[in-house]
Amino acid sequence: MTDLPRFQELTGYRFSDEALLIQALTHTSFANERCKNGHGDSNQRLEFLGDSVLSTIISRYLYDEFPSLPEGKLSRFRAQLVCEKSLAEIAEKLKLGSFIRLGCGERRSGGAEKPSLLADCVEALIAAVYLDAGMETATSFVLDRLGFASIIAEQAELFGHTDHKTDLQELFRTPDVQIEYEITGTAGPDHAPVFEAEVRLSRDGDLFCRGAGSGNSKKAAEQAAAYAALTQLRD
Repeated sequence: MTDLPRFQELTGYRFSDEALLIQALTHTSFANERCKNGHGDSNQRLEFLGDSVLSTIISRYLYDEFPSLPEGKLSRFRAQLVCEKSLAEIAEKLKLGSFIRLGCGERRSGGAEKPSLLADCVEALIAAVYLDAGMETATSFVLDRLGFASIIAEQAELFGHTDHKTDLQELFRTPDVQIEYEITGTAGPDHAPVFEAEVRLSRDGDLFCRGAGSGNSKKAAEQAAAYAALTQLRD
């Protein structure tokens, strides 16, 4: 039996309806062998929904984060983020293969390590969170718990975007302005911490702007804080 409490601890999300989680972790091979409704109890329908939910979340995040990127680069960036390889890597970090319910033959053939199977299960999991708690929670789950915000921050330069910290630095090249970053706290489980950061801008010792943000790495949190400060300065 899949250890649902342990899996929910690893993902940092606790389901109100655990039946959704069970279905998300149920491969067709297991459903056909063991489930009352056969194929209908597998995660394939959730996978279908999760593909669209993930695409919507990533599309909106890229649209908001990178206002200067044209449609072509946004599309290529999104495609790289939601591809099988990227999703399988996230599944490996979650140790998802240890929790998927597989049929005997599929398990013997190494199904728990197949990138396509793992990627499909991640999409099903996203759909399950969406159905359990709505789009806002699903967005937080995708960006923070699954780490997409950090991945996006790390890959942004590949698509012609200068990072927010550099953008902020370039606004103030005079020595009278000091820009200081500080990690102000952490949240979440030890295996998947969410860092909180703050950036403070001072001119000759007088604070004139402060930005705060969070992310799955200290770098991502600082990037988010810099973005918050830039938003304030541009308003």
